[in-house]
Amino acid sequence: MSAWGWGHAALRDGLRSGRTAIRPFSRFEHARQRTHIAGEVPPEGALRAPGAWPRLSRADRYALFAAGEAVGEAGLRAPLDEPGTGVYFASATAGLHESELYLAAAWAGGKPRAGLLASQQLNGPGDAVARQLGVTGPVLTISSACASATAALRDLRSGAVDLAIAGGADSLCLITYSGFNALRVVDERPCRPYRRDRAGMSLGEGAGVLVLETETHAARRGARPLAEFKGAGASCDASHMTAPQPGGEGAALAITRALADAGAEREDVAFVNVHGTGTPLNDVAESEAMRRVFAERSRRVPLTATKASIGHLLGSAGAIEAVATVLCLRDREIDPTAGGGEVDPALPLDVVLDGPRPIGEGVALSINLAFGGANAAVVFGRWAAG
Repeated sequence: MSAWGWGHAALRDGLRSGRTAIRPFSRFEHARQRTHIAGEVPPEGALRAPGAWPRLSRADRYALFAAGEAVGEAGLRAPLDEPGTGVYFASATAGLHESELYLAAAWAGGKPRAGLLASQQLNGPGDAVARQLGVTGPVLTISSACASATAALRDLRSGAVDLAIAGGADSLCLITYSGFNALRVVDERPCRPYRRDRAGMSLGEGAGVLVLETETHAARRGARPLAEFKGAGASCDASHMTAPQPGGEGAALAITRALADAGAEREDVAFVNVHGTGTPLNDVAESEAMRRVFAERSRRVPLTATKASIGHLLGSAGAIEAVATVLCLRDREIDPTAGGGEVDPALPLDVVLDGPRPIGEGVALSINLAFGGANAAVVFGRWAAG
């Protein structure tokens, strides 16, 4: 789920609209911040069903809802207690918001509820999913900043499991909102990736989960996959704590490795779901990575940027953007990039604007670039039998 609402249908409709769900929010006090907008998940309302939710962080709740929806859509039912089933999750904030509430109450002289700290650790969302679904196989949490969830998908290629619940969940919190504002990388308006007047990123929250399984496992239970997870690659800039390499060398290496793992050529890529934060440095570096990988064709490969619509979900960005990429493949159309304005002429790229665009034949690429220089890329294709 995302700022568009609870469930993948709300996400799909929002992304197709070409509008943005980044707007004023109320999760915490931000009057003294530089900016005052974010991609906030709306209240759960009637969807608030599980009795244990009051004892869980928001990130945990997002993870449970998304995982439950994914498992249901896949035709599976808990408990998923086969030895070959695992949970591979990612997060950057987990229960940090709840820790802030606990400390604020303590500093104010109140008696904060100790349960607020129960899910503070980064493995909270993934562990909550394992408990809810009864998964007794491996449960792995990966935290590598913005590339976390994409890296989690990559690790499934090891063949250690037949069925994996893979995704990520994060919630808005004051610490990260303040930190990115202090770095002056947050735009006062909703982010506008690749636009001439872009001025920074926008933060968001939510969760995305995919059910991944081997072809043999899917065939045995008569499942009809939405797409094929064809390959993944990763790299590190090994350069700067926060800034990407200006020439996009690290990002290009991750993309090249992902295509090689998928057995695909650069000519096979039908579209790319880019990291697309809207910061001046990131968009330039990513543009350079496109040029390194696709050469002259970089001007013609269609690009979409999910963050323009729902904000940057930090550790779970790769997960929800993988979901968005699969939905594009399923519906055979590329989402437009929200934000409005002219594409920067210094970035000669084919950014999809205004409305959905039909997808040609080929594979889809989803990439994420993180603080610390971590880069990850995954390749999806249409299901051959679909």
